[in-house]
Amino acid sequence: MMTFSWTGASMRRRDFIRAVGSAAVAWPLAARAQQTQRMRRIGLLLPASATDPEFKRRVDAFLEGLKEAGWSIGGNVQIEYRWVGGDPDHMHKHAAELVEFAPDVILADGGRAVSSAMRASRTVPIVFPVAGDPVGAGFVDTLARPGGNVTGFLNFEYSTSAKWLELLKQMAPGVTRVAVLRDPALATGTGQFGVIQAAAASFKVEVVPVNLRAMDDISRGVANFAQKPNGGMITTANPFAIAHRKDIIALAERYKLPAVYFEPFFAKDGGLAALGPDIVDQYRRAAGYVDRILKGEKPSDLPVQSPIKYRLVINLKVAKTLDLTVPPALLASADEVIE
Repeated sequence: MMTFSWTGASMRRRDFIRAVGSAAVAWPLAARAQQTQRMRRIGLLLPASATDPEFKRRVDAFLEGLKEAGWSIGGNVQIEYRWVGGDPDHMHKHAAELVEFAPDVILADGGRAVSSAMRASRTVPIVFPVAGDPVGAGFVDTLARPGGNVTGFLNFEYSTSAKWLELLKQMAPGVTRVAVLRDPALATGTGQFGVIQAAAASFKVEVVPVNLRAMDDISRGVANFAQKPNGGMITTANPFAIAHRKDIIALAERYKLPAVYFEPFFAKDGGLAALGPDIVDQYRRAAGYVDRILKGEKPSDLPVQSPIKYRLVINLKVAKTLDLTVPPALLASADEVIE
């Protein structure tokens, strides 16, 4: 007759109970760990309107970069937007609102946005996808070692400003006077104008500053400039110019001024030519810095990076309306030609 070992059965039963008990303890712990994992927060401070198609492309690239790094909007990260539009006076208010949102990091586009974000907080990490002179503006100690709560990506080097003048003379060699739209309140505005002014003699042109503050002032300044012949125009890097680009392009068209701009989409919107960095690419790269900060790195240890992609866009339709013949070599070097 078969005999059954109650001792072995009891041991197996105790092992089973212990295993089930351990699992019962482990499951709630795992569930609690998931429940207590903090939703990360990112604030976006942008010098444009929410309907601006160019900024939609930029933000889409940023969100795609976050997704590639493993972040899910609404899943493990929350985005709070502040669109400033064309009124820079509202920048401080919107920056303060973002800080009240208690973000883990703020993405701030341009010098005014960075300055306002820093004014609102000296502890919240700030990443800029675009800034002209972060050292001169006091945002960082050095490009290699930012040292504070701010880091990001340059949108140009000052030498690029001279290239705008060179490009204008290549396309319109008869130009002898150039209106330079710049913001004197920004370090980048005076810096870019200074580089253009220094290069003016070699191109045999006179440069005239026009302040980028209000469209009425710009309209009067360009109208006065256009009273004399052989004029051209350069618009330097500035968030105001981005927000009001259609009005500025319309001024150049009205007074038949060959004009060069600092970002490629100006040419797509009806400008003659534009030379500048691929800002959409920089937004994607900025997502990488935001990811690293969310994972524990400090802005002070992340070096400010220079552009790695520049784009030259030429609008041949505009050139024809101005009776300009674009040199074939220049057309061949363009990244995009609008016909």
